[in-house]
Amino acid sequence: MYLTRIDPDEKMYRFYRLEIVPGLFGDWGLVREWGRIGRGGRMRTDWYDSEDDAKGARFDLQMRKSKRGYG
Repeated sequence: MYLTRIDPDEKMYRFYRLEIVPGLFGDWGLVREWGRIGRGGRMRTDWYDSEDDAKGARFDLQMRKSKRGYG
């Protein structure tokens, strides 16, 4: 999932990427990458016991980001 927030008046060109990946030991990771469009971003992976937990966390993050103007 790739979200962007663009506001030329504020010179804001941001992205937020969310991806669910399987782990080596039956766990699931939610990979988040964020930063300025056109540049390398920061990355973080949070691990969950099940795919459903990872999907729930992704949905929560998506809702929080949409409230802040990402779409």
